[in-house]
Amino acid sequence: MLRMPYPQKKPAQPPSGGGDGKDRVTGTVERVTFHSEETGFAVMKVKVRGHRELVAVVGTIPTISAGEWLEAEGRWHIDPKHGQQFKADHLRTTHPDTREGIEKYLGSGLIKGIGPVYAQKLVSAFGKDVFDVIDHRSALLLKVEGIGPTRRTAIKEAWAEHKVVREIMTFLLSHGVSTARAFRIYKTYGEKAIETVMSDPYCLARDIRGIGFKTADQIAQRMGIAPDSDLRARAGVEYVLQELTQDGHCAYPRESLMEEAVKILDIPTEIVSAAIDHDLEQGRVIADHDPHGEPIIYLRALYQAETVFAEDMRRLAEGAHPCPPIDIEKAIEWVQQKVKLDLAPTQKDAVRQAARSKVMIITGGPGVGKTTIVNSILKIFRAKKLKVALCAPTGRAAKRMSETTGMTAKTIHRLLEFDPATGQFKHNADRKLSADVFVIDEASMIDISLAHQLVRAIPRRAAVIWVGDIDQLPSVGPGTVLRDLIDSGRFSVCRLTEVFRQAAASAIITNAHRVNRGELPLAPDKKEPDQAVSDFYFIHQEDPDEAAARLVRTVKESLPRRFGLDPIEHIQVITPMQRGVLGARALNQALQEALNPRGDYVERFGYKYRIGDKVMQMVNDYQKDVFNGDIGRITALDPDERSLRVRFEHRSVEYDFQELDELSLSYAITVHKSQGSEYPFVVIPIHTQHYILLQRNLLYTAITRGKKMVILLGTPKAVSIAVKNADSGRRITMLRERLRQ
Repeated sequence: MLRMPYPQKKPAQPPSGGGDGKDRVTGTVERVTFHSEETGFAVMKVKVRGHRELVAVVGTIPTISAGEWLEAEGRWHIDPKHGQQFKADHLRTTHPDTREGIEKYLGSGLIKGIGPVYAQKLVSAFGKDVFDVIDHRSALLLKVEGIGPTRRTAIKEAWAEHKVVREIMTFLLSHGVSTARAFRIYKTYGEKAIETVMSDPYCLARDIRGIGFKTADQIAQRMGIAPDSDLRARAGVEYVLQELTQDGHCAYPRESLMEEAVKILDIPTEIVSAAIDHDLEQGRVIADHDPHGEPIIYLRALYQAETVFAEDMRRLAEGAHPCPPIDIEKAIEWVQQKVKLDLAPTQKDAVRQAARSKVMIITGGPGVGKTTIVNSILKIFRAKKLKVALCAPTGRAAKRMSETTGMTAKTIHRLLEFDPATGQFKHNADRKLSADVFVIDEASMIDISLAHQLVRAIPRRAAVIWVGDIDQLPSVGPGTVLRDLIDSGRFSVCRLTEVFRQAAASAIITNAHRVNRGELPLAPDKKEPDQAVSDFYFIHQEDPDEAAARLVRTVKESLPRRFGLDPIEHIQVITPMQRGVLGARALNQALQEALNPRGDYVERFGYKYRIGDKVMQMVNDYQKDVFNGDIGRITALDPDERSLRVRFEHRSVEYDFQELDELSLSYAITVHKSQGSEYPFVVIPIHTQHYILLQRNLLYTAITRGKKMVILLGTPKAVSIAVKNADSGRRITMLRERLRQ
């Protein structure tokens, strides 16, 4: 394992210069003014012998804490703004060896579980031997007041983790790579992290969130791996396929895949072709043919998900329906009395289909009665003593399903139950779920991987009802599951198109359907939203910077003043993209500054996190039982424990500061991240700056997120572009054909 180049002890008389012509300074770090975990750049105030004032030292170092002993080589420099500084070419640190330095070092928040109070207690108890005690004699920690078995274990583990993470950071920085993901690397590979990366640096791109192929490639080339090596070519092919899944593809034509890989890797085609052949032989990728007979290449996991899902769905459609024989016409009359509504002819047809079709799909836009049909079907099934399971892909969608049905609905992940011991779902092909009927809501959001995991756990005797809107954006992950189920022609489909009278009174629903038909939305000509006029508005703003400022004023002042809202709880900004002045990232920073500007914060991965901030979980974290798209509020921040807590719905989750790449501010979110959720008030910036993403299904999806009011803010031209652009591109998947087989 790589070791830090720490000197064994500090020199008694720090030299000021050397034979190599460089200046040298040594001393105790009193304060870290600035340190970037991304680049390692640091500004430190150092107590140097012979200098009355603290010396400002600037340079690059993977990690630095107050109290450490610093050795720096470089040059003195006069900065026009900051005055005299020592600009270091090389920096080295070692643990402090004075009681004062050790206390400052341990109390700096460096080690989880040790703050200033416990640092003082530890130094009082063990003096300069404290590091050795933590390392080799941690049982002695129990003698310190306030330290019990749990805290002792936490301190020992945090100290060991800190040392390894520091070594990883040094390794990364020595290869010119950001150190911000060092903790994630440690969590993935443990103490063998550096050994693992050195044997195959491309594993970082495959396994570590936030590290892409280019970063792994940079390390590989610094380690001497040739640009045209087989290892690089194979990793490049898998990287390109993985990137294509981000565009929704399950597979890609072999020729096009080679072209993309050659462009990225800048190596001859024959090397890329040989890499594909090797991966095919090893089973890492799978070859197939599209409907036109052209060769296509899958990542192995996606091929298996697609083929097994198709087989399972065909089997589910076979056999007898679990519902006992019933007089369906009498059942429809009975359920109309129960729901106190007269069902429309299409809704009655849906109920009839549900009673005889083991697999059924209900699809349609807002206001067409999907909820009424589902509730009617559920009442009939429950009256016949059938056990029903309700699920949806996101927490908010599941919560809404519970509210509309009066029954418990779970996220798909929680229904399947993740087992931390095995890293797999508890319910699978060998241990099926227990229910007679499964109703799956917001099915347009479900990608092929999650659909496969769910369906393989459904018992063959059960009936399945998929509910969703195929005109919304497809899933963030690969595939077009709902559309392919419908287009396969293998299953009963209920298409709802009639907007009912009460829903038609809403301009939100009316305009959503107008957009879906390719027509421009209609909005009152008003500068400010007025509660008495409409629930849909358009605010015209041509300049992007002025549009961003107007959006912040609308969220902070206009809407709360007119409607008595909490801007953080009740208003959601939904934007087409991440980047740009009207993108989610910039708007989040502007809205945070406007809505939650004060208080202690921790800064990680480009964001500041404060108590009260609205945040979104960006990845599935099965250990924490939180999932991609879950939105919560930060309720606590503990510098000593180096952690914060987030309240999601009715549960609280703790995050280590180093895990904050899992969270993003969510005052503004992308349209994709809003899927499956509804919000009381929605503000949608739509500008020609978003040109590349202006599509009809994107605008339609954004509008349908609003319950009480939707405000478009931007340019009429951008709205027109989005409405006219109905071609969102066909995703490459063979699911429809496999379902037809």
